[in-house]
Amino acid sequence: MLIRYDELLALTQEIFAAAGCGPEEAERVAHHLVEANLTGHDSHGVIRIPSYVDWLRSGKVLANKTASVVLESEAIAVVDGEFGMGQSVGEQAVRLGVEKSGRHGVSVIALRNSGHLGRIGEWALMAARAGRISLHWVNTSGAGILVAPFGGINRRVSANPIAAGVPVEEAEPLILDISACTIAEGKIRVALNKGVPVPDGCLIDGRGRPTNDPRTFYADPGAILPIAGHKGYGLGIIAEMLAGALTGGSCSNPENAGRVANGMLSIYLDPAAFGSNAEFSAEARRFIAWVKSSETVTPDGEILMPGDVERRNRARHLRDGIDLDETTWGQITDTAANLGVAR
Repeated sequence: MLIRYDELLALTQEIFAAAGCGPEEAERVAHHLVEANLTGHDSHGVIRIPSYVDWLRSGKVLANKTASVVLESEAIAVVDGEFGMGQSVGEQAVRLGVEKSGRHGVSVIALRNSGHLGRIGEWALMAARAGRISLHWVNTSGAGILVAPFGGINRRVSANPIAAGVPVEEAEPLILDISACTIAEGKIRVALNKGVPVPDGCLIDGRGRPTNDPRTFYADPGAILPIAGHKGYGLGIIAEMLAGALTGGSCSNPENAGRVANGMLSIYLDPAAFGSNAEFSAEARRFIAWVKSSETVTPDGEILMPGDVERRNRARHLRDGIDLDETTWGQITDTAANLGVAR
């Protein structure tokens, strides 16, 4: 079913206001969730509403928290999210990184104990719109242990998203948003709700056998595989070190299984601090044009840059509406009804 952007945004905001978030936080959580759907990342969109509300009710995530700076120097800050809503404390951490890098040319922000941060590419885009290059490493402790190590069967590592953004004057920013594993858990949930299989090479069952059945991931339980074999596994381990250990939060740890807690290590660079921003952007535009000039495999093919697909999805969904399956929509409206919010 197709739902208009403004209607879905309003409903989502009402749900989180009813769940205890203040007006500003409810608006930010709704914005980030619906933006994920707009860009085509349904795994990090409104499908998360029932889980977020359950976490608020059980105290696994806390409404209206202000992230606290526990250690700070001119270019570095360690920030504790105090298990607040990730869309709220995450935004606070990004603003701090942008501000510090504007004064010193570079900044590093270590965020720990955050609620689910949502689509990490949104933080790279936020920094790019402020004129900053950024790189973000993320991990999830406890309830987010989903991925088997290379050559293993059992869940030992989190999904470990990695995002980067590059602003380019007079052009769209480059936004890379990937994970060190083959599929986001949210995409498995989307497949489950739609009643469709997941792609080949993404999942194994509890005995290490390949499976396409999303039910096996939750019931067996199975595990997600790293991307590109040992290479993705190694990338995931480094993400755990940076986002888990270095932030002072936690690497994937079964002792923390009671809640989803994200850590994020973010690096911000002001291109102007490295010379001429205009020259940087000119070289970026030249390189992009040269890459896109490649002959394509098929006559109607096209060379895309990181972020192009999301921009096109956003324009299409704003025009045509956001497509939600009946199961997901039913879960959202049930959650709304339980909070006294009219459909």
